Amino acid sequence: MRVLMTGYEPEAVDFSDPALPPGLDAAKIRRGIAATTEAMRARGWTVDHCLIRPDDSAGPALRRHLTAAAYDCLVIGAGIRGWTRHLAVFEVVINTAREAAPTVPIAFNTHPEDSLEAVERVCPAARP
Repeated sequence: MRVLMTGYEPEAVDFSDPALPPGLDAAKIRRGIAATTEAMRARGWTVDHCLIRPDDSAGPALRRHLTAAAYDCLVIGAGIRGWTRHLAVFEVVINTAREAAPTVPIAFNTHPEDSLEAVERVCPAARP
């Protein structure tokens, strides 16, 4: 199983935005990414990361990753979907995924630590 996880670069997030959970910071996000990556790799999965910025570089960055390898699942992070002021970035991410890798299932996490469960939901081959 090869998984591509995409989300915002933690340093690109405006943590003062009241739409974000209180107490969230770049270190918490990085720890969550590391924990889920470790859990996926413990299952023998290959995990790649495409950390994007909430700007015009998001689509091209995701396209480069999706066309560089064959993925079994794309996980789109909750920060991309849930941050209302960046709805346009979410649309770009979805449309880029649809165009660059139309057969790759898309999973949505609610935070980095539940990405493995998100993959299992949409990819039956990932279930133990």
